[in-house]
Amino acid sequence: MTAFKYPLATATWDQAEYDAIQKVVASGMFTMGAQVQAFEKDFAKYIGSAHAVMVNSGSSANLLMVAALFYTKHNALQPGDEVIVPAVSWSTTYYPLHQYGLKMRFVDIDLETLNYDLQQLEAAITDRTRLIMAVNLLGNPNDFGVMQKLVAGKNIRIIEDNCESLGAEFQGRKAGTFGVMGSFSSFFSHHISTMEGGLVVTDDEELFHILLSLRAHGWTRNLPKFNHVCGEKSDDPFKESFRFVLPGYNVRPLEMSGAIGVEQVKKLPMLIAERRKNGQLLQQALQGHPELLIQKEIGSSSWFGFSLVIRPQSSWTRPQLLQRLNDRGFECRPIVAGNFAKNEVMKYFDASIVGDLPHASHIDAFGLFVGNHHYPIAQAIAELKTL
Repeated sequence: MTAFKYPLATATWDQAEYDAIQKVVASGMFTMGAQVQAFEKDFAKYIGSAHAVMVNSGSSANLLMVAALFYTKHNALQPGDEVIVPAVSWSTTYYPLHQYGLKMRFVDIDLETLNYDLQQLEAAITDRTRLIMAVNLLGNPNDFGVMQKLVAGKNIRIIEDNCESLGAEFQGRKAGTFGVMGSFSSFFSHHISTMEGGLVVTDDEELFHILLSLRAHGWTRNLPKFNHVCGEKSDDPFKESFRFVLPGYNVRPLEMSGAIGVEQVKKLPMLIAERRKNGQLLQQALQGHPELLIQKEIGSSSWFGFSLVIRPQSSWTRPQLLQRLNDRGFECRPIVAGNFAKNEVMKYFDASIVGDLPHASHIDAFGLFVGNHHYPIAQAIAELKTL
């Protein structure tokens, strides 16, 4: 396996995380407990949400986020409802929508921001639209000012897949808080790492209670005595130990992951600030490059990574660009999953494509991204400038 000089991801741990693991080992309590709760509380405070629910991955966070909308007392989603999705995202942005019987409408992205083409998004909305999945790509928040105007007065909710954009802000507010729920990932390659892990945040207490039940078997055990799922729990812990009220899952995180998360949240302001410094350097170095487009920042990006897209009029090819980057020691990946609508799995979806997807197709064939980190990478950016 090649060791890249400029890898996509590096560890954000120091001795504090290893000590946290050892405390959990010494306690003998490995399943979800007080450390997970502490992490949820600290994470919600950082994001500016009333509630956070930790799960075992960002993919599971998306699953619970979609599922929860089907079990609210009022205005619950129904199979067959229409949801708008961007053509560029990760697979598990889409899978829960399919698994819950929603009709997906794929919309193109903006070639510069890599988020929704806002004109296409507006054109995609019909009287059957009930949900918009906003995906904040590579650290870049969507323009939620425009999105909120598009849904104003309509029976349409927004949820956010914010797995790549922890710490991003739009108009002074954290991404992940503009929808009724937002999902996050704490997998190794993301802004913070808890081994495996993810979270859902919300200000809605009913959704919070539904998420708590769905996370662990659909039972009542983790719900407060008075809650929005079953009303009032009995005072008999034996009776409530195996009382099932929702068709849930088991996507609970490990206590070790929660303990690591407590330490990682303490570092978050520094981790995001350093990534932003690198983002500024990249913009200075590559803005106006004759052959390459870099991502146009909306609001304040948390710069998950640096996209490099060959301009439509350029004679460069992606294999050539990839070779140049590899020769300089860069590890590279496609921009998320590229144009997801090209995948064979689409034959299983109830889905339609709104117009054409020229920009998604372009980044699919002519785009890639390289890593950003929580420490200075001036040398890497200097290398990029020589492309």
